[in-house]
Amino acid sequence: MADALRLDDAKELIDAAEAQAEEMDLRMVITVANPEGNLIAQHRMDDAWLASVEISRNKAYTAAALQTATHELAEPTEPGESLWGLQTTDEGRIVVFGGGYPLKRDGDIVGTVGVSGGEVSQDMEVASAAVDRFDEMDG
Repeated sequence: MADALRLDDAKELIDAAEAQAEEMDLRMVITVANPEGNLIAQHRMDDAWLASVEISRNKAYTAAALQTATHELAEPTEPGESLWGLQTTDEGRIVVFGGGYPLKRDGDIVGTVGVSGGEVSQDMEVASAAVDRFDEMDG
């Protein structure tokens, strides 16, 4: 099994996401969690929405708990679909819209990232900057 992310790694991912958010003139909350969805680090940019603190953390948690990007859950959780109601489970921690990603090394999840503070597409773009940085890092 690959080594889980450490705090220094999380800071590097947060820096990459924050740089993307600043380029887009957005105020975001960026969370990095371990493979079990527990917090490693969280960063709230100045003037980011308070609600985004919990949302970003839950996106990171969901990516770990379900081992998938949160945007992949949008369609299957629509009314009438096979996972309808999933977002009401796990004490309300499951997020079924974009902005959360698992981070994999050698096929194993070594951490996750969750971003909140903009429109879903913006959250995904900022989180993707962290994923891209992770992909550049040595394992």
